[in-house]
Amino acid sequence: MKAILIDDEKPALQHLERLLTKDGRLKISGKYTSARLGLQHLQQDKADVVFLDIGMPEMNGLEAAEHIAALDRGIQIVYITAYTEYAIEAFEQNAVDYLLKPVTTQRLSKTLERLDSREKQSRVVEETSADNRSLSILCFKRLEFLDSGELGRKLQWRTSKAQEVFALLLHHRGQWILKDTIVDLVWPAFQPEKAVTNLHTTVYHIRKLLKIWGLNVLVEFSQERYRLTYEEVSFDVEDFMLGWRGTPIETDQEWVNRERVLALYRGDYLGEHHYDWAEPRRKELQTAYLQMALCSAEYELNTARPSTSLSRLLSLQVVDPYSEDICRLILRSYADLGDFIGLRKHYESYKALLHSELGIHPNSVMDSWVQRVL
Repeated sequence: MKAILIDDEKPALQHLERLLTKDGRLKISGKYTSARLGLQHLQQDKADVVFLDIGMPEMNGLEAAEHIAALDRGIQIVYITAYTEYAIEAFEQNAVDYLLKPVTTQRLSKTLERLDSREKQSRVVEETSADNRSLSILCFKRLEFLDSGELGRKLQWRTSKAQEVFALLLHHRGQWILKDTIVDLVWPAFQPEKAVTNLHTTVYHIRKLLKIWGLNVLVEFSQERYRLTYEEVSFDVEDFMLGWRGTPIETDQEWVNRERVLALYRGDYLGEHHYDWAEPRRKELQTAYLQMALCSAEYELNTARPSTSLSRLLSLQVVDPYSEDICRLILRSYADLGDFIGLRKHYESYKALLHSELGIHPNSVMDSWVQRVL
């Protein structure tokens, strides 16, 4: 494996170079006293490992790590620090390991063993990935991952914030989001410096989980912005919108096709997570689902399937209890079934709900129809 060394202190840089050269497991392809010079090297020549000092002027190691990830997410980072209190934070950040100055031979050997182990694990994952594996991201009801190769496998988020940041990036689907925007939405009560540190740590853990899971999903960074991209992974919200139709159904085959699309809607978009920033999208998708499902219910009524229609409509009314369109079709279903007691009870219940919750009454057309039927 090839490595470059970045440290603004020349004596520390030379000391680390001597230790690595003596060990012989890594080939040193460059050493630099500034992060910017190191980044320029990586733009021209690939490296497997970067030994990176945290406390540097102009651009510190934590900031440099994001730019390194933007160039090549496969580069492994070992942080170096002279301050013990930074060690754990660095390790939690975007690092394979951390080294405290002055670096000793024994401690460096442990780091190199860890690098070897990660390299072997990475090769095993690549060699054992199945060609026919199907991966899906689900966002209706809750955020989940579905792996056809290992059904029932669950991705355990390290923190709820890691889950929220991933969901936020997925919500924008390939669009760049300013770092400050993410911080404001996810950590609104934090001081800016602490919030940014939390973001860096969170992004590291997201990337680590995605790599462990073998998902072809990337969190990219450029010009103080993040975005999420994915390939060969299906996304239930995208599939739903691609298949969505809001027009009347004309054939049974069309009804069957739409049923497959409606089945994707397991519940409201990210409904169990209660993210405020997702609310507009949640309402938009719910409205689309209700419109499409109503078309199916109406087709079922038009093709003499009132019991099927009634079952669907009663579940829709739980989602939107005030909808006149849903109530109208429910009453029609009861009438087609000849269940006039059920029709009367449902209509009285609907009238009471509108009166108590909204202070209004059903429109006169619906009321007149009900009186004629009864």
